[in-house]
Amino acid sequence: MRKVKEVHSYVHFHGAPSKGKILMVASSPSVSQQTNWPIGFWAAELTHPLRVFQEAGYDVELVSTNGGKLEMDGYSNPLDESGYSSHDIISLGYLQKPEFTAMLENTKKLTEIDEKKYDAIFLIGGQGPMYTFRGNKDLESLFVNFYENGKPSASVCHSTALLLEAKTSDGELLVKGKTWTGFADAEEDFADQAVGMKIQPYRIETEARKIDGTTFKVEIPFSAYAIADGNLITGQQQNSGAAAAGLVVDQLSGKNN
Repeated sequence: MRKVKEVHSYVHFHGAPSKGKILMVASSPSVSQQTNWPIGFWAAELTHPLRVFQEAGYDVELVSTNGGKLEMDGYSNPLDESGYSSHDIISLGYLQKPEFTAMLENTKKLTEIDEKKYDAIFLIGGQGPMYTFRGNKDLESLFVNFYENGKPSASVCHSTALLLEAKTSDGELLVKGKTWTGFADAEEDFADQAVGMKIQPYRIETEARKIDGTTFKVEIPFSAYAIADGNLITGQQQNSGAAAAGLVVDQLSGKNN
């Protein structure tokens, strides 16, 4: 009997109906107490997942901790004179799109949205979340609501700072009994050495390993690594955003089917 192979692409063809809506959350601009640098979100952690979501046929809304204009971390900008992210052609491509730059100009505050309109939540990392996500009760509540309603709930890189304290409605840490990942200590070492100073006020991996009853895993530094433990999805760092987004799409596709 002749075998037939079917190929289903994630590409969102022009004119195709939207499959749903995904909420992405970024840090509003802040200032690092360690370096005194202006800080915000990491470009690739927005653009790479955004590409995955859009090509899979999902609409995306970007909101922030305080609303208003967003700023990317300088080292994440492919046009930055440091050249640190000059290889990031996906971010470079998005920066040529007026609708993308307009998205960054005026975001809603995360408390202003109706969460029932979204099928999944995705937290964008960067240097800002180390200050603006951890202990943010509004963001904890929003993320936990998505999680407890069975929706894909994703966090990558330093945005996993939220998971160090976020608790479910029964008062337990959300990560209790979970396997998850985030920015690794070895990656912090690399970043600190690259700029010649301690960048972060604390370290995700160090703090996560102090938590009883949870499993924090990391892979080779700066490799694409993401974990789905139930509907909690985490990615290790900026190179893991697309992988984490793919896990979100996989779970949504399973629901749709």
